[in-house]
Amino acid sequence: MGAVSTRLVIADDHAIWRSGLRADLGEAYAVVGEAGDGAEAIEVIRRERPDLALVDLHMDNGGGMAVVTACAAECPIVILTVSEAERDLLDAVAAGAVGYLTKSTRPEELRLAVARAAAGEPVFSPQLAGLVIGEFRRLAASGSDSTQGLSPREREVVGLVARGHTYKAVADELFISPKTVENHVRNIMAKLHLSRRHELVRWAVDHGIT
Repeated sequence: MGAVSTRLVIADDHAIWRSGLRADLGEAYAVVGEAGDGAEAIEVIRRERPDLALVDLHMDNGGGMAVVTACAAECPIVILTVSEAERDLLDAVAAGAVGYLTKSTRPEELRLAVARAAAGEPVFSPQLAGLVIGEFRRLAASGSDSTQGLSPREREVVGLVARGHTYKAVADELFISPKTVENHVRNIMAKLHLSRRHELVRWAVDHGIT
């Protein structure tokens, strides 16, 4: 038997773009549903229960934000859009998106990002990743004590994970093993009473972890 394909839903208001995206993703990904607006995307996601949804930001009937708000707790959602606006990115992350990629992302990079996002890891276009943390750095200087429960090493791990680093990349940066990174993430999520990795990214953004 062959490997089980990652099941995807694609939501975009241009049918030609959806067709091209199918081709770019290749055989490792099974597109089990498509939608042309926000309301249809919510319906398809709830019906098909995919491993991941790739959703355009600007569509009719609420667009990508409506989809993220309604479905982020049900499956990982990656915004795939032409918008590089800082506000769009930060709003999407705050609403629960596990990633934010521009439509200029190359096919090979897209396939890798989809695989990581389906596993629950945050993914961002390189030119935008810094904004996820940078916009909220001022919160770190606000005197908030909400991060006092985390050790310095745990704050380092959270910051790197929130920037979209893989566990291996975090391990290489901090000179520890990927397994140790995984253990740190699990312990951090237990301390913060979180259940999904994209929730950890949202928490990091909200608390200015760098």
